[in-house]
Amino acid sequence: MIGLIILLGLIVVLFVAAIGMYNSLVMLRNRFKNAFAQIDVQLKRRHDLIPNLVETAKGYMKHESQTLEAVIQARNQAAVAGKAAAQNPGDSAAMSGMIGAEGALSGALGRLFALSEAYPDLKANQNMMQLTEELTSTENKISFARQAYNDAVTFYNTKRETFPTNIVANLFNFSAATLFEVENAAQREAPKVSFS
Repeated sequence: MIGLIILLGLIVVLFVAAIGMYNSLVMLRNRFKNAFAQIDVQLKRRHDLIPNLVETAKGYMKHESQTLEAVIQARNQAAVAGKAAAQNPGDSAAMSGMIGAEGALSGALGRLFALSEAYPDLKANQNMMQLTEELTSTENKISFARQAYNDAVTFYNTKRETFPTNIVANLFNFSAATLFEVENAAQREAPKVSFS
C-alpha cells in the first residue's frame, strides 16, 4: 500500500513538473514572437519610408532609374517576406527568407546612397535630409529590436534543449526558433545615410 502511494505521489510530481515545463516553453515562445513583432513594426516603418525616399531621389537622379527600381523591387520583396515571417516567427524557412530579403534591401539602399553622393542638389534637399534622418533612426531601432529578439530566441532555444524540458519540447513539437542574424558582413552595418 505504501509503495502504491509513493508511486502515485511520484506520478503526480512528474505530471506537475511536465505542466510547469510546458507552460514555461509557451511563455518563452510567446516572448520571442512578441520580440519579433517589435522588429516587424520597425521593418514596416522602414518599408514605408523607402518609396518617399525614392520619389525624392527621382527628381535628381533621372539617369539612375535602374538603381531606383532595384530599391523599390527589393523593398517589395522584403515586405512580402516580412509578412510571411510575421505569420510564424518560429518558421525557419520564413525567417531565412525575410533575412535574405532584408539583406538585399540593405544592399540596394547602400547603392542608392553611394550614387546620391554624386548629386549635391539631392544631398541638400530638405525632404531628402529628413527622410534619411528618419531612416537612420529606424535602422537603429531595428538593430535594438533584433538584439532583443535574438536574446529571447536564445533563451527559448536553450530552455527547449536542456534536460528534462527537451522531453516535453519534443513531445509537444516545440521547434527551434531561428535567430535574426545578418548573413553577409557587408550587411551587418546599417546603410550609410549621411548627407552632411
